[in-house]
Amino acid sequence: MGTATTTLTVELGERSYPIVIGGGLLDRAAQYLREAGVPDKSPLMIVTDDNVAPLYLEKLESALTNGGYRVVSAVVPAGEATKSLAVYNDLVTQAIEAGLDRSSAVLALGGGVVGDLAGYVAGTYMRGIRFIQVPTTILAHDSSVGGKVAVNHPLAKNMIGVFHQPELVLYDVDTLSTLPIREVRAGLAEMVKHGLIWDRQFAEWCHDNAPRLLALDSEALIYGLEKGCAIKAQVVSRDERENDLRAILNLGHTLGHAIEAVAGYGRFLHGEAIAVGMAAAALLGEERGGETGLYGETMLMLRALELPVTLPDDMDTEALMSAMQRDKKFREGKMVYIVPSEIGRVEIADDVEADAVRDIIERLKEKEELS
Repeated sequence: MGTATTTLTVELGERSYPIVIGGGLLDRAAQYLREAGVPDKSPLMIVTDDNVAPLYLEKLESALTNGGYRVVSAVVPAGEATKSLAVYNDLVTQAIEAGLDRSSAVLALGGGVVGDLAGYVAGTYMRGIRFIQVPTTILAHDSSVGGKVAVNHPLAKNMIGVFHQPELVLYDVDTLSTLPIREVRAGLAEMVKHGLIWDRQFAEWCHDNAPRLLALDSEALIYGLEKGCAIKAQVVSRDERENDLRAILNLGHTLGHAIEAVAGYGRFLHGEAIAVGMAAAALLGEERGGETGLYGETMLMLRALELPVTLPDDMDTEALMSAMQRDKKFREGKMVYIVPSEIGRVEIADDVEADAVRDIIERLKEKEELS
């Protein structure tokens, strides 16, 4: 793509780290690792999946090897089901066999699933070693920033995890050119989310530039990714461990995670489930006294990005409610829900009645014919 390179910083004191966004970055990976202070005396482990490996693994391996690093690679099956303790155990076994030590680093080459899984390995191996995010999806502009890493339990998504910040996020936008369109749309859900929680102007920009984003126009993509990462970096810098403000990043995720779990990981992509969750949150927000037209405007933005905004009839409402009550955001019998009050502003509501959410779910099924 021949694009300019932009660098942002996640400000976390001595654990601050750069997010580098641009084209051709994989070829210069060794240089960026050295600048981030990753030593070459200990082996590195690249974790990737079987979709990404044929496209970019050799390129990254070569760049690091030519730059003086020793590299071992682990390829896992693509898909949410891979975020399991069994696969985690396999990766730790490979890390031990490869001789990874306290000075080693784990690199996540791929989307959010690979980032979460590799990050959990890095965060727990020898009580925590260096971690580098090398995202290859749009969705991962959200998940690769902020240090939340986890694997799933069969009953709940991301229930087993740690906070483990990366040393570096290396975001080579050239890797996005091979994304299937469904993955593109799903990634744009998290991009527009950053506008919906923080910046009305950016949310409107996503809507207005939807055709360019869907077509992977590099200029639009770099601007959108930079803006989304910058918003997330601001929020994480203020509240690293989700004591208060950081929870706003979960807009759409309470119901979204439940949809993923109940549907079986894979039927809905993460971004698709989050889009439906954001539609539900907008409907709830308008009912709780948010600005007039909040739901309609949110719908227009999500539909412009070709995202789902309704639930299929066969989704079991009580199963969704049960899954939400296992969510980490369900405390002391009350549902903590991120509710928009207007485009670009949300509140953390800890008094949302379960019946109100149940009603919204039923209404999202009835609206199916509108999608």
